[in-house]
Amino acid sequence: MAEDVIYEDLPFDELRERAFHRAERHLDVGFFSSVFSHMPGMVAIEGEGGDLGSTGGTIIESIKAFRQMFGDSPELDDDTEALLRAKFATYLREHDKK
Repeated sequence: MAEDVIYEDLPFDELRERAFHRAERHLDVGFFSSVFSHMPGMVAIEGEGGDLGSTGGTIIESIKAFRQMFGDSPELDDDTEALLRAKFATYLREHDKK
């Protein structure tokens, strides 16, 4: 019988790794796209009316957002971490094997 996991109680890095591992195994590109869209750098691009195909400062913001999320020790503000924590926990819960 599977052990019930309270995802919200896990350290952020472990929760992120579990969600990433699950999405990677199942080639869930939509999950990564959704996560990436919530990064502060991407939100800044949207605020400027830009999109991922724009050039100039948006490229720098995209790189910054990528590093924030996928670096070894992501540097996230409290609001972004809380949003991602909820997103990861929900994603894992929705995909738990019954």
